[in-house]
Amino acid sequence: MISPKIQTKFKAMQAAHNSRTHLLRLGALFSETVLIEVDGEETYLHFEKGRLIQVQSGPSRKTPWRFGLRCDRDALERFWQPLPSPGFHDIFGLVKIGRGRIDGDILTLVKNLRFFKEFMALGRGALKAEEAA
Repeated sequence: MISPKIQTKFKAMQAAHNSRTHLLRLGALFSETVLIEVDGEETYLHFEKGRLIQVQSGPSRKTPWRFGLRCDRDALERFWQPLPSPGFHDIFGLVKIGRGRIDGDILTLVKNLRFFKEFMALGRGALKAEEAA
């Protein structure tokens, strides 16, 4: 079961994402499920034509996913800082410093790289929204 803090973060990102027309345009051809694994806790992000339609807690052996980002909680929290330090500024930076791993269909990720990177970076703004609440 995913921690409530990360679940809340993804819900805030979902609300922020669906209000950004440029992200919806970037992801217009992206209809996939993405695995985000943090310290062994799985979350599935279901996208449909660029919209995040569902955030599902795992684990689930029945949920197919196209690609996955796996990292530890500290790395993800540092990634979501408003001004992340070097290595934590990018999903490939996490991989390079050994704090993250990308699995699955890398071609689908690369084809939609800008969309996915900008979606994950929404957590930096969602942090401010959580603190205000």
